[in-house]
Amino acid sequence: MTVAEFGLGERLGELRRTFQSGTTRSLAWRKAQLQALLNLVRDNEEQIFQVVHEDLGKHPVEAFRDEVGVILKSLTLNLNCLEKWASPKKSPLPLAFFPATAELLPEPLGVVLIFSCWNFPISLALEPLIGAISAGNAALIKPSEMAPACSSFLARVIPRYLDNKAIKVIEGGPETGAKLLEEKWDKIFFTGSPRVGRIIMSAAAKHLTPVTLELGGKCPVILDTRLSSSELEVAIKRIAWGKWGLCNGQSCVGVDYILVEEKFAPTLIDLLKKSIDQFYGRKAKDFKDLTRIVNRHHFERLHNLIKDPAVSDSIVHGGQVDKERMFIEPTILLDPPLEAEIMTEEIFGPFLPIITLKNIEESIEFVSSRPKPLVLYAFTKDETLKRLVLSRTSSGSVTFNDIAVQFMSDDLPFGGIGQSGLGKYHGKFSFEAFTHEKAVLRRNFIFDLESRYPPWSDFKLNFIRLLYKYDYFGIILLFLGLKG
Repeated sequence: MTVAEFGLGERLGELRRTFQSGTTRSLAWRKAQLQALLNLVRDNEEQIFQVVHEDLGKHPVEAFRDEVGVILKSLTLNLNCLEKWASPKKSPLPLAFFPATAELLPEPLGVVLIFSCWNFPISLALEPLIGAISAGNAALIKPSEMAPACSSFLARVIPRYLDNKAIKVIEGGPETGAKLLEEKWDKIFFTGSPRVGRIIMSAAAKHLTPVTLELGGKCPVILDTRLSSSELEVAIKRIAWGKWGLCNGQSCVGVDYILVEEKFAPTLIDLLKKSIDQFYGRKAKDFKDLTRIVNRHHFERLHNLIKDPAVSDSIVHGGQVDKERMFIEPTILLDPPLEAEIMTEEIFGPFLPIITLKNIEESIEFVSSRPKPLVLYAFTKDETLKRLVLSRTSSGSVTFNDIAVQFMSDDLPFGGIGQSGLGKYHGKFSFEAFTHEKAVLRRNFIFDLESRYPPWSDFKLNFIRLLYKYDYFGIILLFLGLKG
């Protein structure tokens, strides 16, 4: 429904009243909603496959991997762990506070706004929602208008399964998003581009609203050719999958470019071509398992990246474009100009630049001199190079010898740094993203340390000095009843 049809003020008021009533704080309510969401995904698996294919042309295998399986896994974890995560946690106190206790009490933030992205249109809407529900919040979801079939599916199906007084969906484009940002929220969770992320953060600042921003970034691969020939074959197959097998390059955790020693470039290109043939066949027009470019706007954006003669001259494989089908062939480029847009902006498409170096150690300076990526991938067994990657580069995460598997782990936080993002989620980290841990300290009236009160004296100064330096002195002195 549109903003006008939605009755934004009225519906937002209902969300706030529902949260203030305490309904969403109940563990029983949270579990019931998570179970209902689990039922939603299970009951509508085939329909999810259909709408994802309609928007992106994804094969059901990819749709299950990216949209269904990841959500089922996350829901199962949250249902199993919710009571533990939501329980107060005891916290130690200095002995001078005796007798006293302290705890950290997880509490929901309130009414939260979730903006999802079009490249994984179901999971990027539901994964944050799982965290919001588990933490006890009321939530409004704004799916991406660039995946209209999936957006319509969520708007239609979620109210049939979940508590519509606490969880709502609104559809629409940028105008709708702008209207939503005018309202005051207790948290905004956004997945999308750095450009829009800046808009979100600016709008949130007006109300001092906390944000989680899951943005993009040029995720590099450092390929160390000191691996064995069989290891290199596996590495390059994984790199090819991490480029074209993840939404045809339209993924924030996908491979953006490869750094490799110059002497190995011809072999790398041949092995990448081999992987493309194995994955999709030799004839570009017959590619059936390749996710398509999402829409005309993005197709034109990508096509413009290679129109520059200096860039097109660097193409060593692919480059075929079909405007009618919005198809762009998996394309490999060798040493495109570093100042070209293809090397300064996130590609988010099927182009794979290879940047050659004299030695692989130069890759550290190359990566560290550029904006911090969401993920840095390195294929190496060399421990010295691994240490350099970890100590001299900064990124949201680092994965050695594979691509994107870190995103699928609920035990690892997922999030960026710098312009690649702010905050983290997945598994327990999603629960924490929508939770405030309130510090609670309880004391009684049995003991009262006189040295805390004026009038001041040298004795009190020395006493407090000792108390800060050696906590146990405070207890000894307290029980001795020394005053001053």
